[in-house]
Amino acid sequence: MSITGSLVVFVCLWWIIFFAILPIDVNREKKENIEGVDPGAPENPKILKKIGYSTLITSIIFIIIYLLVKYEYFNLRNFIN
Repeated sequence: MSITGSLVVFVCLWWIIFFAILPIDVNREKKENIEGVDPGAPENPKILKKIGYSTLITSIIFIIIYLLVKYEYFNLRNFIN
């Protein structure tokens, strides 16, 4: 797997995992209602925590995929031919 291919796989996996983790641990109950703000939006979405979890989970999955490709257990070029 080339560096470019690895980067593309990692980024695609990261976004998929990030959007899967995004709705977890969100408290939508507001203490005060502000005019013009969506009432369903959380006060503290904990984005940095979710970015960290997403990076950790993606790294583990990516390492597994990388090892499968490196030792030729998973090879897309064989599926095409």
